[in-house]
Amino acid sequence: MIVRTKQEFETFMSQLLATNANLAFYTDFQKCSANVNSIAIKLNTLNYLIGQADMEQAVRALWDNDPKVFSVLDILIAVRTNDKKMVLNEKGEAQYISKYFETVDGVIAFIKQTGLEEFFSNRQIKNLVDYVFGVEVGLDTNARKNRSGRVMERLIAETFTKSGIKFRQEVYSTEYPPIADVLGEDKKRFDFVVETETKTYLMEVNFYSGGGSKLNEVARAYSELAPKINSVDGFEFVWITDGKGWHSASNKLEEAFYAIPSIYNLTTIKDFIAALK
Repeated sequence: MIVRTKQEFETFMSQLLATNANLAFYTDFQKCSANVNSIAIKLNTLNYLIGQADMEQAVRALWDNDPKVFSVLDILIAVRTNDKKMVLNEKGEAQYISKYFETVDGVIAFIKQTGLEEFFSNRQIKNLVDYVFGVEVGLDTNARKNRSGRVMERLIAETFTKSGIKFRQEVYSTEYPPIADVLGEDKKRFDFVVETETKTYLMEVNFYSGGGSKLNEVARAYSELAPKINSVDGFEFVWITDGKGWHSASNKLEEAFYAIPSIYNLTTIKDFIAALK
């Protein structure tokens, strides 16, 4: 049993990084391009509305030609249909935005009430494909919170690969009957698994640049999980975490630091790799 000291914990905390992001973190241009390309034909058809003096007549003509092109109008106001956003209509009733695109009158109302009519008529933009690419880049900023976790996983994967450590990702506890038994109904998906001749390491990886109640919950959950896994011969729980966000939950992290023998950050992961070798 490893016994950790207060000084070791303070050293651990001092090593936590402010960010794990590089410049590629901020925008996933490939995803943005793919989203635009999937609706590019409809957007190019809607370009017909740009510069039209009689917008209602232009909409009706386009509707008679192909009413399906209007199904992508929501992205012009930075909303996705699958988000199921609701608004109050002219009658004060709540309805899904997508319902506007079911009739030509609904489309006309949408274009007028959102301000798109003036936007189209004044030629404030020349091409909706280019415009929507900009919208996609803006919407992609909402994905950064989840992307931070993926960046951390990629960093760990790259570190293992460079060190010649064989690993698997996203492995379920049900693959190991002894672990499934001790966890009971609590089925778990581990971020990484490293298997050696003598031991199997089940690993969780995360990075928190900001604080919040979730950090306390994670620290508490892993403090309870580690002893269960470590009680099974040939298995060990490993937690790799980092980020300045832990300073807001240092008390719970400290408890976990003493309860989990194998806890590392991006600075000390080299110690885990050395132990594996």
